[in-house]
Amino acid sequence: WEHPLLTREGIGVCGWILVSLSFLLVLITFPISIWACIKVVREYERAVVFRLGRILSKKAKGPGMIIVLPCTDTFIKVDLRTVTCKIPPQEILTRDAVTAQVDGVVHYRIHSAVSAVANVTDVHSATLLLAQTALRNVLGTQSLAQLLAGREEIAHRIQATLGSATEQWGVKVARVEIKDIRIPVAMQRTMAAEAEAAQEKKAKVVAAEGEKNASKALQKASMVLAESPAGLPLRYLQTLTAVAAQNNSTIVFPLPMNMFGSLGQKRTGG
Repeated sequence: WEHPLLTREGIGVCGWILVSLSFLLVLITFPISIWACIKVVREYERAVVFRLGRILSKKAKGPGMIIVLPCTDTFIKVDLRTVTCKIPPQEILTRDAVTAQVDGVVHYRIHSAVSAVANVTDVHSATLLLAQTALRNVLGTQSLAQLLAGREEIAHRIQATLGSATEQWGVKVARVEIKDIRIPVAMQRTMAAEAEAAQEKKAKVVAAEGEKNASKALQKASMVLAESPAGLPLRYLQTLTAVAAQNNSTIVFPLPMNMFGSLGQKRTGG
């Protein structure tokens, strides 16, 4: 026959005797001993209680007031608030053989205090190291163009990789962000020259299209002026108005071309 408490906790007969003696000690020294037994756990904390080296009830205690027995019970408090962890700059080699330095930020929180205590030595240090490894592994499969253009997608991939690995530690990865990407100065100059050449190419194409459209418009305008001889002097007058509006000291007085022709005929006739 075994006591149900012994079967559930698995501390054995000797362990049960020690727990009974500890409980008896508390009763003998009551109420002084109660101050050593009562512990307060804050709202954002959970306490993992160990009784003779075994986790009590296989779940965390709190928040609020908990009671631990002297000599046989120990406890560890675990903070459940979100932790912001900065990933140090990692020097990586992209898929197209470009060296870059990338750093980021990881936001995570502990959702299982028992797993965070029992399954890993230092959950925060382990999460940081794993985030660095995940960052290097994911970015090593991307080209430089993909790295610069697809930060959000890469961050989601790192978050998925990191979340699946830290689940057994009781850690929930809330968000991963790529903070900064630094590339060599020579590569920056090359990319700037490439971008400048592309913009110059577009500018030349736009200028050529403008010249083409302008030539077509001038052709149509010449045909209109040819049909109406009086249109050319009117155009001269519009040009004179535009020049005068600019406060220019040069005065242009347009004369119709046929006037010079008629003057030449009169001189020849005279």
